Amino acid sequence: MPLRLDIRKKLTAKSDRVKSVDIHPSEPWALTALYSGNVMIWDYETSSCVKSFELSELPVRCAKFIARKQWFIAASDDMKLRVYNYNTMEKIKEIEAHHDYVRFLEVHPSLPYVLSCSDDMTVKLWDWNHDFECTQYFEGHQHYVMQIKFNPKDSNTFASGSLDRSIKVWGLGSPVAHYTLEGHERGVNCIDYYPSGDKPYILSGADDKTIKIWDYQTKSIVHSFDGHTHNICAVLFHPKLPLIASASEDGTVRLWSSTTYRAESTLNYGMERAWSLAATKESNMLACGFDEGCVVVELGSDDPVASMDNTGKVVWAKNNEIQTANVRGLASASGDEQGLPDGERLPIIPRDLGSCELYPQMLKHNHNGRFVAVCGDGEFIIYTAQALRNKAFGQALDFVWSGTGTGDYCIRESISCIRFFKNFKESNSIRPATSSAEGLFGGHCVGVKGGDGSILFYDWDTGVFIRKIDVDAKDVYWSDAGNMVCIATNDSSYVLSYDAQATASAVAMGQTNDEVGIEGTFDLLYEISDTVTSGKWVGDCFIYLNNGGRLNYSVGGQIQTLVHFETSAAGTTKHSILGYLAKEDRVYVVDKSLNITSYSIMLSVLQYQTAVMRGDFDAANELLPTIPEKEYTTVARFLESQGFKEEALAVTTDPDHKFDLSLELGQIDVAHALLQETSEEDKETTDTMAKWKRLSDAALKESNFELCEAASVSSNDFAGLLLMYSAIGNLEGMESLAKAAEADGKTNIAFSAYFLTGNVEACANILVKTNRLPEAAFFARTYIPSRIDEIVALWKDDLSKVSESAAEALISPSIDKDSFPDFDVAVQVEAMFVAQRAASKQTGIPATDYLTAKDDLDLDLIKLVKSQTAAAPSMVNEEKVPEADIPVVEPVEDDVDMDEQAEIADDTEAKALEEARMEAAAKAERLQAEVEAEAFATAEAERLQAETEAEAAAAAELLQSNVEPEATEEVSKKGSADDFGDDW
Repeated sequence: MPLRLDIRKKLTAKSDRVKSVDIHPSEPWALTALYSGNVMIWDYETSSCVKSFELSELPVRCAKFIARKQWFIAASDDMKLRVYNYNTMEKIKEIEAHHDYVRFLEVHPSLPYVLSCSDDMTVKLWDWNHDFECTQYFEGHQHYVMQIKFNPKDSNTFASGSLDRSIKVWGLGSPVAHYTLEGHERGVNCIDYYPSGDKPYILSGADDKTIKIWDYQTKSIVHSFDGHTHNICAVLFHPKLPLIASASEDGTVRLWSSTTYRAESTLNYGMERAWSLAATKESNMLACGFDEGCVVVELGSDDPVASMDNTGKVVWAKNNEIQTANVRGLASASGDEQGLPDGERLPIIPRDLGSCELYPQMLKHNHNGRFVAVCGDGEFIIYTAQALRNKAFGQALDFVWSGTGTGDYCIRESISCIRFFKNFKESNSIRPATSSAEGLFGGHCVGVKGGDGSILFYDWDTGVFIRKIDVDAKDVYWSDAGNMVCIATNDSSYVLSYDAQATASAVAMGQTNDEVGIEGTFDLLYEISDTVTSGKWVGDCFIYLNNGGRLNYSVGGQIQTLVHFETSAAGTTKHSILGYLAKEDRVYVVDKSLNITSYSIMLSVLQYQTAVMRGDFDAANELLPTIPEKEYTTVARFLESQGFKEEALAVTTDPDHKFDLSLELGQIDVAHALLQETSEEDKETTDTMAKWKRLSDAALKESNFELCEAASVSSNDFAGLLLMYSAIGNLEGMESLAKAAEADGKTNIAFSAYFLTGNVEACANILVKTNRLPEAAFFARTYIPSRIDEIVALWKDDLSKVSESAAEALISPSIDKDSFPDFDVAVQVEAMFVAQRAASKQTGIPATDYLTAKDDLDLDLIKLVKSQTAAAPSMVNEEKVPEADIPVVEPVEDDVDMDEQAEIADDTEAKALEEARMEAAAKAERLQAEVEAEAFATAEAERLQAETEAEAAAAAELLQSNVEPEATEEVSKKGSADDFGDDW
């Protein structure tokens, strides 16, 4: 029967005539050489042009990748070879190679050699380690040499095909051909070697429209293919598939079986003549070059054909060869040796089991691993797993094993017939209740894929119809216990429970229905919104790989990601799950190149998570001690995802996770204790600082200002400290914040903190230090006029570097005081401010004074000082009292020398100083008032005394003239006293 390969077109690139194609071994690239003189690189995954090179105005007949050097080499009709780096597009070398058109290039698989053949009937060997020097020269053909190929079995020999109708085999050490193969009736255009060493075959195509297979040991023709209607331009053995491909000028590409030699398929894309073919052993791709462009197709699936049983024995197929190996113990630790890290390729030692009679497209162990089934070519063969002895065989479109019986299996014979086998003997056959059976799934029930986008389940023993589920199933995965099943589709997957007891009871009682099935057998548990490409049940946990390359596992619908795999250029996964070994707690994964890796998944963890999902916390608590402590964090994260955060906090051993949980639960003291345990080398890291900031915010929410302050200080959260200190009125904290912020270079916060504490000198210093001299000058004009001259001088010096004239235009009080109105008064105000700040430095201003102190913000201090200064002289001048007559009383100095205050203002004398200052000020005011009152009273008494004396003198003169002297004196004394009393 045919191979039944699904041929999918990956790329169709329209262009000029494609004379040569090549496929990159690791990138999804196709290299095309065009008759127009260009070389193009196409990405067949994205169907886009990656690079384009203009090499020549003449046709480019051949181009090949040299992947290990990131080069390609091309031959054109100007008889030159050109080498380019395809990443940088740099030309590496250009060589005058032949005296006529260069037809083909062949790169040595391991040595730094390139072969070229030409219409000049020669073959040349070029060594790129010696600057592409021609190191050997081969002559012997009598016509154009059309193609050359190295022998993969012996890379020191190569074959050449010529229009002289012959094929010659050469050795690199000799310029003379070893032998010649003759048999074609016309010129030979193309040749190829069989890719593996077990068959000594050469493939050739010629202008006689035939393809021949030669045995180069017996020099005989093994087989001749007829079918093309025009010249054969290209032939090849596919290096991965049992196929021969041929391209002809009749416009078709034909595929032939390399084992049976029968015709498999014919590809015709309507792009005129087919000129070239290319394939690679790393993939199933086939590239074809036509007159009108290039086509890349994928022949079947390139998924690995491999299977693993429950003991760790792996069996896989490479072409028709079956090999086996045991992975048990390769990744786990033993004795003093450490196990392999997750993702490390396992050092497997393969053992050949033999060759399979058919091409394996599916390989699967039965449930206990004693037998393995190989399917392909529309046939199946059952072998013993140990020695590959044939147990059973037959024809079938699909084959599946039972989930329980050792020799129980089922086949899809046609789209309308399903046959059951029990212990390798046919037991039953059914006609599915669907228009067309398109596929078959094994497990604890037989699943038949219906043509109407549904899946129908049947009982293994009786063939009774159980249930129809309307999903377009791609694959079906049964748990080992048979109580759960995952149905995977192209977009999502559905996990269902299965009641085997209900099925058995209904069958026994005859309560079945051929149309509806058996009620209550399947129930939907949850949906996985992911594209499952391969999977494996471990208990009630489903481990799977999705299309995006993630290895996940699902417990009760909760998805946990284990690892991200590298994906192809199209973003699809390149791996498949082989199986799970419970004794080693590891899941095994294989890639498309059959490299096997493993990843640790603790069975006890999966069982614990399953118990939690079932709500069985007693069982979960019993399982917890069996889990290694290194897995506690995994368990804790699972508990957190389920909402059990307090339990997660108690279980986790990860400090970061514990910190996060403690904050979420409001246990800020626990979070604080964790941060205090931070090692010295980690204290200044960004992560630690961020944790302190989060702790600060959490403490602030709970009004724990002490912890908030400590956390903010530890995290250098200056902005938060500024907000908190200003809100709660912490003077000492604000002062320390200002210094810390300035030391850390946070000048804006330092400026604000200094300003709020009244340290205007420090504010000015910051402005000067940061070279913001204009702002510093205006700041000094407002708050510290005594420093204007100093700062303006710095400003002028800095500005002079830019503009001398602008610098000269700046003035200061020492240059022109008249331009600074009330400058002296401003200096007095500054002194008063400094004295007041020094006096209240230790105690501050109590909050109770706010209602009266807030109005002081609106005071015009300069105007107030000026009005107080003018009040005293005006009062004295109104009375016109000579200054010399007024006693001078030395006032008590309000403005205490600032340096003296600083020396005596320590903590123990602060209160006494403040009381003394206030008492001295009050006493000074009282003394001043008494002096002024006494001066006024003295002046008034002197005036009255003068008037009294004048009146007394006049009265005495009048009495002297009328009264006798004796009486006059007596009367005068008495009258004088009476007059004084009346006048007073």
